[in-house]
Amino acid sequence: MAITRDDVLKALAGVAVEAGGTSLPASRRLSEIVIDPSNRVMFSIVVTAAEAEAFEPVRQAAEIAVLKIPGVKGAFASLTNERAPAAPSGTAANGPPVRASGGPGHAHAHGHSHAPARGSGGAPRPGPALPGVRHVVAVASGKGGVGKSTTACNLALALKAQGLKVGLLDADIYGPSVPKLFGLDQKPETIDTPQGQRIVPLNGYGLPVMSIGFLIQADTAMIWRGPMVQSALTQLLREVAWGELDVLIVDMPPGTGDAQLTMAQATPLAGAVIVSTPQDLALIDARRGVTMFRRVEVPILGVIENMATFVCPHCGGASHIFGHGGARVEAQRLGVPFLGEVPLTMAIRESSDAGRPVVAVDPDSPQAGVYRDIAAALWANLSGAPVGRQAPRIVIE
Repeated sequence: MAITRDDVLKALAGVAVEAGGTSLPASRRLSEIVIDPSNRVMFSIVVTAAEAEAFEPVRQAAEIAVLKIPGVKGAFASLTNERAPAAPSGTAANGPPVRASGGPGHAHAHGHSHAPARGSGGAPRPGPALPGVRHVVAVASGKGGVGKSTTACNLALALKAQGLKVGLLDADIYGPSVPKLFGLDQKPETIDTPQGQRIVPLNGYGLPVMSIGFLIQADTAMIWRGPMVQSALTQLLREVAWGELDVLIVDMPPGTGDAQLTMAQATPLAGAVIVSTPQDLALIDARRGVTMFRRVEVPILGVIENMATFVCPHCGGASHIFGHGGARVEAQRLGVPFLGEVPLTMAIRESSDAGRPVVAVDPDSPQAGVYRDIAAALWANLSGAPVGRQAPRIVIE
């Protein structure tokens, strides 16, 4: 049975957004309604940051209402601060939902403020609940090619090594790397739950791991526009049986475009970690990443300098191929924590290419120690625990 947009609007007409009884469609807070081929329905409710907590019951009621439509396999509503255009003069209040300015995903934050700071990093912000998950942390970069995915995988494993319950979501729809990094190529199973069908994440060295790469062929080109990307990201986040987690690490797509804004606004992010190499060109893009997250009120939990130093395995000489210390200086300039440096080593590259993350397969190595120190500093910033010492500059000899 095909589900139509009118079916969804009719169901949402019974959801009131205020005491006066104004329905959700009439409130003009609905953004694009996406219905995928599997009859799963995705949409956003436009709110300001100050309204987010009060509108959480509305979001939940909207999902329940849509789930009652015969044939619907899943319903996923998110709160976003996209700016909806004002209704033209003479337009009826109960007209069709308004697409947010710029189309789905092209969101504009109200104002330029960011979350109140804890020290230099900012306090983890409240957000729409992801059942069972305490903190959702985005690992992001302003551009590709800086080792963000490798960092996210090893950072998640390093947090797990501290005794935390950790999951990893690969949110890079166009270029998923997590299947390769973990050596996983199985198809995930699904289970029935009271909320509908849920995907069971794969097991990557003890981590629950999910990626669009598990659902498509490795050489498939994801030629998707904004609404389909938004739909896929929402499903990967909310349609997966994550269980109880202390931290869900999200490997974000590189850049600051449509997919990044969708994830930043539709996800209850506690904060973001920015990965950059030391050279000026990468730092310019990292700066843009910091600006994007601040615009959507996501605190910056720290900056990581990747590929900081290369130590020759033959002569032991250290070389700063991409420069050195640039990310530390940039973090100080932006007033955000610097979490540490990851060296450029053959061990990290070889283990990543083999689908055997260095933190998992060689936990006592100096390389794994780097990630553990960074993870400790991140958890301290995230949880509010005192930091015993700043993440050190580590040169492997």
